[in-house]
Amino acid sequence: MLLSIASCSNNNKKPLDSSDYDRAAKHLGQNLNKHLFNILNYQSWDEGFFLYNVKGKSETKGYKLNLSTNELSPTLSPNKRKSQDFSRNRKEFVSPNGKLAAFIDNYNLWVRNTANDVKTQLTFDGKKDYGYATNNAGWVQSAGPVLRWSPKSNKIATFRQDAIGVGEMYLTTTNIGHPKLQAWKYALPGDSKIFEIERIIIDLKANNKIIKLNMKNDFQRSTTTDHIAGRGGEFLDTQWSQDESRLAFVSSSRDHKEAHLQIADAKTGEVSSIFKENVETYYESGVRSENWEVLFESNEFIWYSEKDNWGHLYIYDLKTKKLKNQITKGNWLVRSMRHIDPLTREIFFTAGGKEKGNPYHVYFYKVNFDGSDLTCLTPEFGTHTINASPNWNYFVTTYSTTTSPPVSVLKNKNGDKLAELASANITALEKNGWQKPIEFSVKARDNKTDLFGIMYVPSYYTENDKYPVLNYIYPGPQSGSVGNYSFNVARRDYQALAELGFVVVSVDAMGTPGRSKSFHDAYYGNMGDNGLPDNITTIEQLSSRYNSMDISKVGIWGHSGGGFASTAALLRYPNFYKVAVSSSGNHDNRNYEADWGEKWHGLLTPLELDFQDGKSEYDVTKSNYDIQANQLLAENLQGKLLISHGMLDDNVPPSNTMLVVDALIKANKDFDLILFPNKRHGYGDMNDYMTRRKWDYFIKHLKGIEPPKNYIFSKD
Repeated sequence: MLLSIASCSNNNKKPLDSSDYDRAAKHLGQNLNKHLFNILNYQSWDEGFFLYNVKGKSETKGYKLNLSTNELSPTLSPNKRKSQDFSRNRKEFVSPNGKLAAFIDNYNLWVRNTANDVKTQLTFDGKKDYGYATNNAGWVQSAGPVLRWSPKSNKIATFRQDAIGVGEMYLTTTNIGHPKLQAWKYALPGDSKIFEIERIIIDLKANNKIIKLNMKNDFQRSTTTDHIAGRGGEFLDTQWSQDESRLAFVSSSRDHKEAHLQIADAKTGEVSSIFKENVETYYESGVRSENWEVLFESNEFIWYSEKDNWGHLYIYDLKTKKLKNQITKGNWLVRSMRHIDPLTREIFFTAGGKEKGNPYHVYFYKVNFDGSDLTCLTPEFGTHTINASPNWNYFVTTYSTTTSPPVSVLKNKNGDKLAELASANITALEKNGWQKPIEFSVKARDNKTDLFGIMYVPSYYTENDKYPVLNYIYPGPQSGSVGNYSFNVARRDYQALAELGFVVVSVDAMGTPGRSKSFHDAYYGNMGDNGLPDNITTIEQLSSRYNSMDISKVGIWGHSGGGFASTAALLRYPNFYKVAVSSSGNHDNRNYEADWGEKWHGLLTPLELDFQDGKSEYDVTKSNYDIQANQLLAENLQGKLLISHGMLDDNVPPSNTMLVVDALIKANKDFDLILFPNKRHGYGDMNDYMTRRKWDYFIKHLKGIEPPKNYIFSKD
C-alpha cells in the first residue's frame, strides 16, 4: 500500500537540513535490520540432529531437533559455531580428513601436519612468476593456494602458474615521503601473453611424486567465473574419482567459446579427451555454479548446455561419448546442480522460470537421470535458499519474496514438510518505517521480452506531486541490477533516497543471467550497451503507470560495472539522463582484466578498413573495443557527472577513470571528481562520505535544492 501523508512538496526549494537526511538514513540496512525478528540466524547439522537459533525481539533462542523423532527441545543457550570455524588460516587449505594443511611458501607448495605441525615441502623449483598453486587472476589475488584435494586426502590436483611475460599493474600509496609501489601481474585484453597453468597431480602416498599432465598449458579460465579459484581456494572445474585414480577437468579456451572435458590418469598423467562444446559467444556451465559431473562408477557424465537456448542437463555415455538423453528441458533453466544420488539415479537442483510468476524466483527440484519424475520440492511461492543435511535425506528451505518475509521449513528429501522452524515477524520493522518495494514487470527494448525489477517510492508518495527518478544500474553481464528477489530489509540506500523525494528504479535488463541464452547474449560484443535501452524503456513504461514520476529529471548511479554503465548513460543518452554518480567504473575494458572483456566482448582485434578496390587493411590504432570506451564519448557530456575512484583499486585500476577525466578535460567539459587515497575497490571508512556526496549531488542537480552542509551519518 502506498501511503499519502503530509510532506515537504517537491516544488519547495527550501534547503534541506540534517534532520531530513536523518529521516532518510533511518531506512538504511544498519538501522532497520535490528527490527526483523523470528528469523534463523544459525543452523547446523549434527549426527541425527538439526541445531538452529531463532532471533527474537529480546533474545536469541537455541533449539535442537531430533531428525528421527521430530522432537524439538530448547538448548540451554544459543548454539555456537565450532571453534575451528573461526580459527581457519586463510593461507592454508585443509585436507578432507583434516590431517594436512596445504600452503605456499616462496612460490612452492608445502603441507603441514595439523597434529604435530611438521611441515613438508612438496615442490622445489617454484620461482617468481612461475610458482605452484598461485592464486592470482590480476583483479583478485590471495596468499592461499588453489588446489583440489582428493577424497581420501592422498593426492592434490593443482597447477604451476606461468605468469612469465604477463604485463604488470602499478599503484602507489599516498603518504608523507616516498610512496610505496604496488606491482603485480595483471593481464589485459589483447595481451600476447596471459596467465597459463601447467596442470599437475601430487601423490602424497608415493613419496610426494609430481605427475605433470601430458598436455599443453591451459589458459587460466573457468566455466563459471573470471578466475579458477573458488571459495577457500578450491580449484574450479576439477573433479576426482572416489578411488583417486582419475581426475576430470574442463579446459576453457581464452575466449570461452570452447569447453573441453578431459580425464587424466592420476598415475601416468595421460589425458583423454571426452567431450567438447563450442559456442558462438561464451560457454558457461551454470549460473555461478558448475553443473557438470563425471559419474565414474556408471561410466556416464552429466553436462550442462544452453544449446536449445535454455540451460539444461544432459547425460552422456562416458565410453562411447554419445548422448543418452536430455534430462531437463523447457523454457526455464537449471541454476545449480546441488546433489547427485548415483544409487537412486536422481539429481537435486535449483532452477528458475519453471513455476508461475517472477522467473528469478529460485525453486528446488529433483529429477531422475532419464528425465522422468521431475518434482518441485519447494512449491511455496518465492525464492528458496537450501541447506541440506550431509546425507541429503533432509533439507531446510528459507523462502521469501521482495514483500513477504522469510519462512524457514524443514523437509525430507521428497519435499514433505516436517516442521516450520521460523516465520519472520515484521511488525517492529513496519513500525519503524519500513516500506514495501514495488515489484514490476515491463517489456524490453524489443517490445516482446518481459523484464522484471523493483521500484521504491517515498512513504509520503502522492499522485499530486512530481518526483525525479533515480536509476540504479549494475549491467553485469555476470549478474544483474536486482537478480535476487527474496526479502531484503533494505537494498542499498534505495528507500533512503526515495525518502529524499525520488522514485528509485532498478531492473534486470537484457544481457544479464538467469534467463535464456539469447537474453544473456543480448549485447555480446558490445559492452557499451550496458542494458541501457532496457533501463530507459522501463522508466518510460513505469511513468505511464505512476504519473508522479518526472522523467524529465532522471539520474543514474552505479559502482564498478555500474560506474561504467552510469557514465555511459550520460554520454550515450544525454537527452534522457541528466545526472550520474559513477564510482570505480571499468570505463574502457581494455584497461580491465583480460578474462572479463575477452569473455563478454570478444578477443581484441583491429578494425578492418574496406577500400573501393576490393582490398582491405587493418587500422591497428582502432579496435573492436572502441565501441565500448566511455572516454571516446566525452564530447557528448551535457549533464552533471560525479565520478570517483579508489587510488589503490587493485580490481578495477584507477586508470579507467583517469582515461575519462583526461578526455573530459580535453573536451573542455565540466564535471566533478573524487579520488579516495589508499582505498581499494570499496572505499572502507570513506564509504559514508561517498554516500553523502551522492545524496548531495542528486538533491542539488535533480531537485534544485541545497543539501545540508557536511552531513555525518550516525554510527548508533
